[in-house]
Amino acid sequence: MTRKITFRSAGTSLLALALAMPMAMSPIAAPPAQALFGIGGGPFIVYDPTNHAENLLTAARALEQINNQIAQLQNEAQMLINQARNLANLPYSALQQIQQNVSRTQQLLAQAQNIAFDVQSIDQMFQQDYGNLSLTATDQQLIAEARSRWENTVGGLQDAMRVQAGVVGNIDANRAEMSALVGQSQNAVGALQATQAGNQLLALQSQQLSDLIAVISANGRANALTEAERATAAEQGRIQRERFLTPGSGYQPGNAQMFN
Repeated sequence: MTRKITFRSAGTSLLALALAMPMAMSPIAAPPAQALFGIGGGPFIVYDPTNHAENLLTAARALEQINNQIAQLQNEAQMLINQARNLANLPYSALQQIQQNVSRTQQLLAQAQNIAFDVQSIDQMFQQDYGNLSLTATDQQLIAEARSRWENTVGGLQDAMRVQAGVVGNIDANRAEMSALVGQSQNAVGALQATQAGNQLLALQSQQLSDLIAVISANGRANALTEAERATAAEQGRIQRERFLTPGSGYQPGNAQMFN
């Protein structure tokens, strides 16, 4: 009876061992790293080189993107600063001095004597003093007309000299303005200031050209009056010679007492 019990117990043990062997030999699935716990319940530290390299690469790309954004913002800020400089007005104007120079020259031309720079006035004065010679005019009339023409010529020469003096007087003011404008152009902070300085230099050059035209016009007017007087004097001489040589109305002989 005792033997049976032993045999059956041994068989039972063998059966239990046979059933337990497949479970012991099957692979054990490892839990994920965050599910692993060590002694005392604390987590195990698992180092993954591939994941660490990917994290560093991602952080480097993010940092590069941030740097690019900062550089872009800096470029935009500099662009706005440059635009503000390009829109800044020139803090200097030579317009008043240029207008004063032009007004001075215009006043000198307006003070021209006898024959002004006006087409209608010129036609009228030439018809009166240079185109109205008559054989029947008296000697006093001829003398008066010749004197009027001489006054016109002398007045034209005087006007030309006055205009020349005024233009020469503008040279010093023009030189000062030119120096100031060139300095403003060189120190311009933006395109608008440089353009405005260049425009004022062109205006100054135009004023100088106007002075030159005024001088040429005054000299030409004086020369024209001189030539007109010469031509009229020649015609008057012809008339007087013809009158002198006309029988009965020219020279009449008479007695003259030279000594007491």
